[in-house]
Amino acid sequence: MLLNGSDARRIRSQARFEGEFELPGDKSITHRAIMLNAGAEGTATIAHALMGGDCLSTCQCMRALGAEIDIDGDTLCVHGTPRFRTGVNLNCGNSGTTMRLLTGFCAGKGIEAKLFGDESLSARPMARVASPLSLLGADVRTTDGHAPVYVLPAPLHGAEVRLSVASAQVKSAVLLAGISAEGRTVVVEPQKARDHTERLLAAMGADIRTDGNRTEVGKSRLRAVDVCVPSDISSAAYFMALGALRGRTLCKNVGLNPTRTGILTAFDRLGVKYSVLNRRVSGGEETGDILVEKSPMQGIVLTAEDVPSMIDELPLVALLCAYADGESRISGAGELRVKESDRIRTVCELIAALGGICIETEDGFIIRGKKSLPGGDVDSYLDHRIAMTAAVGLTASEKGGNIRGAGCCAISFPGFFRMLEGAEKGAGEGA
Repeated sequence: MLLNGSDARRIRSQARFEGEFELPGDKSITHRAIMLNAGAEGTATIAHALMGGDCLSTCQCMRALGAEIDIDGDTLCVHGTPRFRTGVNLNCGNSGTTMRLLTGFCAGKGIEAKLFGDESLSARPMARVASPLSLLGADVRTTDGHAPVYVLPAPLHGAEVRLSVASAQVKSAVLLAGISAEGRTVVVEPQKARDHTERLLAAMGADIRTDGNRTEVGKSRLRAVDVCVPSDISSAAYFMALGALRGRTLCKNVGLNPTRTGILTAFDRLGVKYSVLNRRVSGGEETGDILVEKSPMQGIVLTAEDVPSMIDELPLVALLCAYADGESRISGAGELRVKESDRIRTVCELIAALGGICIETEDGFIIRGKKSLPGGDVDSYLDHRIAMTAAVGLTASEKGGNIRGAGCCAISFPGFFRMLEGAEKGAGEGA
């Protein structure tokens, strides 16, 4: 493996890893707070926003549409825009959330737009958004099922949309179109995906009702609302995992939305010792501090029912299984194949590079835990979740190693390595 690039990074093994961590804002909530407030009446302040590459893509797209967004560190001031530009090109970068949500947003606002992105985003499926939006009358055209995506103005009407895959991005796109459609729109999910869009729409005064896996919206005018973004549990998960593997970590002010806490379900089954402290509610989202301590782990079984609430954390869960006692099986996770990389394939290759055993299946993994992994040189595949999972695996390994393409972490967690190295200064180095 070539490791000569300027973004190759050496990760030391650590016999003990501990610390307190203030994590970046939640990426999913930041995207939605920017987009929805830009289309609302009034002005909103978004505090503790995540200013990684993906959310900056959302800012740039909303500005291209004519929204006024002021950025001061991790605080944004978004001025609601009554009328958007049309006939625009929107560069979504690497962000699938930006592209899919904006497709529904533009369809709802009657905006003519071309949405495009980088090579990785251009390989991800977009027909899954165009098809349900067409049930509302939207005119959305893909390029052989992928980006570029073209949205043309068309009158929208309410419809019932039954999703074949539990996807918060697809559900959100339909809801954002539905609040501008005549009549009522119903979205039915096979399993409950994250519900940040529904919570924020309700806080902004939308006509929205949720009953289990069924969400219904009517035509609505939104009022801008201030948002203090909780820390992203997907970002916290890496430091929580290091606590379970190598010591004791406390992650503060972490979002505990029940559609996002699948990582804690995985911890329960693995046998990880953790506590949730100082529970509180902010802007409709529950938060708390999560304390994790070194724990002996055993193999687990996860199925399709478990997947939606931990979809972003599954590579990390697979890694923990590689350090657990016994065999683990994860199935029903075919959605991982259409992320920034084919995460079923890349997770298997990552664990193998660390010295573990991970067998690829059609929709998941079979992992044979070894309790200890030697480490070695690994590739990020330019996928931020794979890069951060690799960093955890190497920190907990016997000898550490290098990550090629480590710079992609800036997509969702710009300060990840800085935080990891800060904790390392007080930790003992392994062999």
